[in-house]
Amino acid sequence: MKYRWDKKYLHWGITAFLVVIASISFFLILFRFDTVGNVLSIVIDVLKPIIYGLCIAYLLIPIMNYLEKSIVSIVLRIADYRHKTLNRFRLKRFARAGSIFLTLLLAVLFIIALFSLIIPQIAESITSLFESSPVYIANLQRWLSDVLNDNPDLLKNVESVFAKFSEYLENWMKNDLIPQINDLVKGVTSGVFGALNTLKNLLIGIIVSVYVMISKDLFSAQAKRFSYALLQPEKANSLIATVRQTHKIFGGFISGKLLDSLIIGILCFIVMSIFNWPYAVLVSVIVGVTNVIPFFGPFIGAIPSAFLILLVDPMTCLYFVIFVFILQQFDGNILGPKILGDSTGLSSFWVIFAILIGGGLFGFIGMLIGVPTFAVIYTLVRSAIEKKLKEKELPCKTEAYQDVDYVDPQDGTFVRAGKELSSPKPCKAEKKEPEPPKQGK
Repeated sequence: MKYRWDKKYLHWGITAFLVVIASISFFLILFRFDTVGNVLSIVIDVLKPIIYGLCIAYLLIPIMNYLEKSIVSIVLRIADYRHKTLNRFRLKRFARAGSIFLTLLLAVLFIIALFSLIIPQIAESITSLFESSPVYIANLQRWLSDVLNDNPDLLKNVESVFAKFSEYLENWMKNDLIPQINDLVKGVTSGVFGALNTLKNLLIGIIVSVYVMISKDLFSAQAKRFSYALLQPEKANSLIATVRQTHKIFGGFISGKLLDSLIIGILCFIVMSIFNWPYAVLVSVIVGVTNVIPFFGPFIGAIPSAFLILLVDPMTCLYFVIFVFILQQFDGNILGPKILGDSTGLSSFWVIFAILIGGGLFGFIGMLIGVPTFAVIYTLVRSAIEKKLKEKELPCKTEAYQDVDYVDPQDGTFVRAGKELSSPKPCKAEKKEPEPPKQGK
């Protein structure tokens, strides 16, 4: 007798299995968080070359796509001029290989040029800082003495604080620093090995990125095939549309923020060079790099930069702080919106919220990707809410609910403090047929 599968019980069994797995996972995360964290840390360390490769490929693929289209266009024009027929498959392979080679070449040349321009200037600035530090400290002491001599009460407080700090520093050097020299040496050694390991992972990641760029169309097709095999067409279309929206948000934010930070760094260098402020290159690099972090970036970069300038001239430091504040306002209100546009769709409050949560959970990396990640979550939640409102034939825009006390459950009329309002226009109930997803480029 042939046994027949009952799909009903099969679905119940799969559901029960998933519930058990989810319960076990929740228990481990809740009561064995350290163990789970260690396991995840090991897995991430193993996958770091792959992660680096995916990140590098994601940054370089837009350049590769542009070069690939340009190569195809140029070759087709030459073929038309010579009245020759080309094999499209071979042309595509040739264009892909050539675009990958040119993309990597441009990336390497850009990095070499950047380092050749910046590293000597930074090294010169740091060397000058150490060589001139006694003079800077003497100038700072002289400036403080002039200020404190005019304020006797403030002088007493500063002397008291300085005495306590000197005592604390002496005790720290005797009791903590000397016994921990071995630990410091071990820390430096582990740091060197860590840097070498990171370099190794980065080199492997570059190789991985080449394979990702070569096979990106294949990976895209495989992901779509898997989605349509596992899900209903409507669900698969929704998933693919979500992935495209995620790519649009992340790609627009990352490319726009890199360009924005480059412009801010250049503007900082130009202004500092015009006013002949010290450490123009070093400070501009710090300000430009930290500007990648939304909202807080310029202020994070301004703190160490202002300290360096303070050692040279306190008044110049004050001018620099004012300049950074103006630069941040220009970036936040003019330059940033022009470049980024509405790539995230988040208000200022949610941007700050995303940065704080991302930075608190994942540190510097979390501050970088917190905004686009939260923007994706925000978009998904907003789409789900709008879908529910459409089903209830209620308006989708937030402004429609500002003066509403409640909605009459009988006819959907908006009511405010006993006064009936004209019901705003509801969301469109008709749904468009989902378009078949296009082949990923």
